[in-house]
Amino acid sequence: MKGFRDGGAPGRRARGELESSVLAALWAADGPLTARQVLERLPGELAYTTVLTILSRLYDKGMLVRHREGRGYAYEPGRDEASHTAHRMKSLLEGGSDREAVLTRFVSELSERDEQLLHQLLTGHDDHDHAGH
Repeated sequence: MKGFRDGGAPGRRARGELESSVLAALWAADGPLTARQVLERLPGELAYTTVLTILSRLYDKGMLVRHREGRGYAYEPGRDEASHTAHRMKSLLEGGSDREAVLTRFVSELSERDEQLLHQLLTGHDDHDHAGH
């Protein structure tokens, strides 16, 4: 697998951060963006080819859809941010060896408001008394 030329060859973590930045830019947009438009919305000095590589990788993973635009493509997320995050949480949970311990720790670290929201979602009750509205 080839490395990136701008500023050295980022490792897996840096690539993951770039993918997250590209997804964030696409979620914030009103519609599909070309690679050039994504590049303009990203901080730092990234090479155009790096952005193209990240977009291609995200498309290959099924995380983006693309539409022909001129000689290239315009990209948009295949799912909204909430769906994407929920999918990642589920994948992490399923990849762990002790599901009960992970869920226990997760719930123990929730804010009171998030705990109430999760309880409402699980029980199907909309408890207006504790919603804080």
